[in-house]
Amino acid sequence: MPGTLVFDDLKARVHDGSVDTILACFVDMQGRLMGKRFHGVNFVETSFEETHCCNYLLATDLEMATPDGYASTSWETGYGDYVMKPDLTTIRLVPWLDGTAMVLCDILDHHHHHPVSHSPRAMLQKQIARLDAMGFEAKMATELEFFLFEKSFDEIRKDGFRDLQPISGYNEDYHIFQTTKEEDVMRPIRNHLYAAGLPIENSKGEAEAGQEELNIRYSPALDCADHHSIAKHAIKEIAWQHGRAATFLPKWNKDRVGSSSHIHQSLWHDGEAAFFDPSGQHGMSKLMSHYMAGLIKYAPDYTYFLAPYVNSYKRFSKGTFAPTKTVWSVDNRTAGFRLCGEGTEGVRVECRIGGSDLNPYLAQAVMLAAGMKGIEDQLELAPATAGDVYQDEVAASIPQTLRAATELLRNSQFLREALGGDVVNHYARAAEWEQEEFDGAVTDWEIARGFERA
Repeated sequence: MPGTLVFDDLKARVHDGSVDTILACFVDMQGRLMGKRFHGVNFVETSFEETHCCNYLLATDLEMATPDGYASTSWETGYGDYVMKPDLTTIRLVPWLDGTAMVLCDILDHHHHHPVSHSPRAMLQKQIARLDAMGFEAKMATELEFFLFEKSFDEIRKDGFRDLQPISGYNEDYHIFQTTKEEDVMRPIRNHLYAAGLPIENSKGEAEAGQEELNIRYSPALDCADHHSIAKHAIKEIAWQHGRAATFLPKWNKDRVGSSSHIHQSLWHDGEAAFFDPSGQHGMSKLMSHYMAGLIKYAPDYTYFLAPYVNSYKRFSKGTFAPTKTVWSVDNRTAGFRLCGEGTEGVRVECRIGGSDLNPYLAQAVMLAAGMKGIEDQLELAPATAGDVYQDEVAASIPQTLRAATELLRNSQFLREALGGDVVNHYARAAEWEQEEFDGAVTDWEIARGFERA
C-alpha cells in the first residue's frame, strides 16, 4: 500500500528532511492513540528500539482520571513505567500532518519485557496466536459510523455541548447530493487515509442527518484493528482541521438514531475460506456454525467490550437498526448477528451489537475467543430467525445497561479462561468506575425535570 514504510525508508526520509516528526503511539483502553512526538533523527537513531510511558495510561477513564481499585497500577505502587516497543511493521506516513510519520507500539512490562496482559493490542494478539495454533487466520472488517457537526470541537465545548447542529439537515443514507456538500471533509479523510496505507473502500451517508460511514477493506484481524484506530483518530483530526467536529458517541440525541461499529468476520485456512461449504445450508461450513454458536452463546458475557459506557446502551432501541436481541438471521438488519454473503466464498458473520465507541482490539479479541470456544465445544447453532427480530419475545436480549453488562463480565468463567482473571478484573473495574462517575453526576434532564416541580 502507498504510505506504508519499512524502517530504511523512514530513515531515508528523515535524513532528506521530508519527515521530521515520528508519532510513537499505542492504543489505550478506550481505543485512543496515546504516545509521544519524536524528532525524526532521535527516533531512527535510538528510540526505534523502545521508549517509555507511565503505567497509569492503561488504567484511566475518558477524562484521564486515575481511579483506585486497579491491581496493575496505583498511588501505593508509585505509578511506574511501561515500555513502548515500536512495531516497525506499522510505520506509515501521516499525510494530513506535514513532515510526519507514525508507528504503533506494543506495551511491555518494564522489568521483564513481557506483554502487559490488559493492553488491548496484546489481548488481540493473544487470541490471534490461539487461533493460529488451531490452523486458522481471522479476517475482519469494521464499519466506522460517526456524526459531523457544523461547529468545531472548541466552539461546541464552549457552548456547553448544547444546540448541536449536524452538518446536514436530513437523513442522508446513500444520498449523493447531500454528501457532495460534505466532501470538503470526507474527501480528505478518504484520500489521506489511503495515502497513509489504509485500504479505504468508500464513505457514504448514513441513516440520519449528519451521519457518515467509512468502510475499510477486509484484512487480517490485527491489521483491521490498527486500521480502525488510526482511521478514527484521523477523522477527528481532519474534521478539526476543517473547522468541524466529528463524534463517535453512540447516542448524542435521544431523538436521533445512534452510531454503530459493525464487525464482519470469517476464518481462513491456507488461503481458503474456512467458513464456506457449498453443500452446507446458506453455504456455511460446520466450522462456521460452531463459531457463530459461540459468538451468540457468549454475547452477553462480552457485551461490555462492545458497549463500554453508560451512553452505549441508549443506542439499543427497536426500529433504529441497532439490535436488541442476541440471535442470528440471514441478511436481516434487525438481528444481533447477520449472515452476509450467503452461498458464496465471501460468507461471513456480521456482529451488529457494537457501538461506534468500542475499542476494536478488545471487541475483536473477545469475539475470536467466543468463536473459538464454539469450535472447541462443537456448539450447535440454533436455526436462523426471520422477520422483525425486535418483536421476537423468545429471543435472548442484549444486556440493556452498563451495570448489567458489568455483572456478566465479572462473573464470566468463559472470559476468565480466555483472557485471564487479571484482565477481566481490570476491565470490570473500568466498567464499575464509569458507572460510579455517572451515578454521581447531575444531568440536565434531572435539573429541567425537577428544578421547579419537585
